Amino acid sequence: MRIAVLGASGLIGEAVTRRLRAAGLPTLALARGFTPAQRAAFGVDALETPLVDLAPETLARLFQARDVGVVVNCVGALQASGKGDPARVHAGFVARLLDAMGERALIHISMPGQAGDDPTDFSRTKRAADADIAARASRYAILRPGFVVAPTPYGASALLRALAQTPFDAPAALRARPFAPVAVADVAETVEALARRGLAGESFAVSWDLCAQAPATLGDALDAFRRRVGAGPARWTLPSPSIRLGGVAADLVARLGWLSPLRSTALAEIARGVAADPSAWIAATGARPRTLETMTADIPADVAAIWFARLYALKPVVVTTLAAFWIVSGLIALGPGFTGARDLLVAQGASAALANAFTLATALADILVGALIAARRTHRLGLAAGFALACAYLAGATLIAPALWLDPLGPLVKVFPALALSLVAWAIFPDR
Repeated sequence: MRIAVLGASGLIGEAVTRRLRAAGLPTLALARGFTPAQRAAFGVDALETPLVDLAPETLARLFQARDVGVVVNCVGALQASGKGDPARVHAGFVARLLDAMGERALIHISMPGQAGDDPTDFSRTKRAADADIAARASRYAILRPGFVVAPTPYGASALLRALAQTPFDAPAALRARPFAPVAVADVAETVEALARRGLAGESFAVSWDLCAQAPATLGDALDAFRRRVGAGPARWTLPSPSIRLGGVAADLVARLGWLSPLRSTALAEIARGVAADPSAWIAATGARPRTLETMTADIPADVAAIWFARLYALKPVVVTTLAAFWIVSGLIALGPGFTGARDLLVAQGASAALANAFTLATALADILVGALIAARRTHRLGLAAGFALACAYLAGATLIAPALWLDPLGPLVKVFPALALSLVAWAIFPDR
């Protein structure tokens, strides 16, 4: 019998899959898509499929064909986006999954705390899925990790790394919120123990919060990350309005495919606080959860980690600058710069009609390149097109108006920093 990890490409899903495989347990990794590194690591046991869209009958046939005896569900969605919305990914998918489970054991990754004043669709749909599992599953474990700290930077964990490299601190109200951190290794170890029981045919029906025993706040976590990278204390506090403005901006760019950990749902959940009680988990399993200091000690603090943290904070600046550079250039060429560009071509012997058409085409091409760069799905295509177009402009300008190379404002020389920034954007594109 095999263990199927659903959502094996995510932070928790990947850690669980690697743990199960390292323990020698037959594991099938399923996700909508894997990174090249994940595909290389999981090999023939990696299956790319649109899990959330599968009907119960399809899921049941897949489990039967792959001899699956235990299912670990790590599928989740923080906020509505092109990748799905919480209602469909949580309550909807879990309902279909339960229809397909039969007597198989289910280990479900949820969120900490109990149902109550849940401020977002994320938490409300998570609670609905938990209740459905408790009512319908024959063998199940609902695991509710707190804030997951992992050696791999991703999402809010990456954001904390980036913030630790700056002189800025979170507002006092946010610093005081409960945080309940948990090491991803503790989550993976618990899943492994339950999966072994599931494969052995044992019956269980448990619901546990997973987090460190010592209470912690967001401020404690920020300070721990700062100590880990050797950063000094923060010198300035971010004003609360800037945090709210960041959430609005993050929601807007999410429409373009950029899923920031600063989206409004994440901010609302952080403002509510991550509260958890690990006593039932510890009593039932004898677990010895890692402390916050132990968790952060496992995080790399070498030059590669420092580069990542700093570039992570600069990535939105890089993308926004490049997209705005091309779009504004095109708009200027369509507006106040149109006559000058056209006259330059006419002076070189082009007809007025040809000069008008060429100026219009290049201006629209600039705007298109900027739009492609702004959308995550087409970002790399836009970078490549912009790089090629900039090189073509340099070559054309050299032939038509070589004197521009000696212009004291350096209109041609300044293209090279834009080309270099495009290479940087290309290099830092992957999120995982």
